[in-house]
Amino acid sequence: MLDEAAGIEALLDHLAELPGDFEVVVCDGGSRDGTAELAGAHPSAPVVLRTPRGRAEQQNAGAATAQGEALVFLHADSRLPAGAIAAIRGALSDPGCPGGNFSLRFDAADRFSRSLTRWYAIQRRHGIYYGDSTLWVRRSAWQALGGFKRVPIMEDYELVRRLERRGRTACLPGPALTSSRRWLAAGVARTVLAWVVIRWLWIAGVPPARLVALYREVR
Repeated sequence: MLDEAAGIEALLDHLAELPGDFEVVVCDGGSRDGTAELAGAHPSAPVVLRTPRGRAEQQNAGAATAQGEALVFLHADSRLPAGAIAAIRGALSDPGCPGGNFSLRFDAADRFSRSLTRWYAIQRRHGIYYGDSTLWVRRSAWQALGGFKRVPIMEDYELVRRLERRGRTACLPGPALTSSRRWLAAGVARTVLAWVVIRWLWIAGVPPARLVALYREVR
């Protein structure tokens, strides 16, 4: 995460209320607003890592530190359903399941956010999903895959493609919640550009550095 001081305490409060036995590793990519300090002072006492900037670097560092059999990658603006931990453990009782994600709902009540939720569900049926739906991976599968590729964009989609080839993934019910704020600000055209066009450009082999520049324009 980066510069999430406004929301880090609420996120850690949310995680502390979830039933189940699990550890929390906060990966801070160089925040200048005191995010890491706030996380370190939280009563739940998470492990706090200061990592290089970039989601791939941060998530790889967190996975290397975590001790559990399942690795769960939760974005700062997303929330897990109450039964998330039990659901993941249930899914991993199938030895053929390498990991997966959660069904996703965007948190605003407007028509656009409801459309995004439906669109995401359709994409998931085709094996297309991203980190905002909270990826979770069996540790042995993670180790075999080598973690997130160190690319500046689409690291979640790239991992998902390899995860899908490894076995039958599971989309767990919930849903998980994620913030609609950024997509509402971007609008329909820019959201489609971010979700569809950039993915196809990635598939076509456009260099990640060029996609990053385009994504920044979208944001």
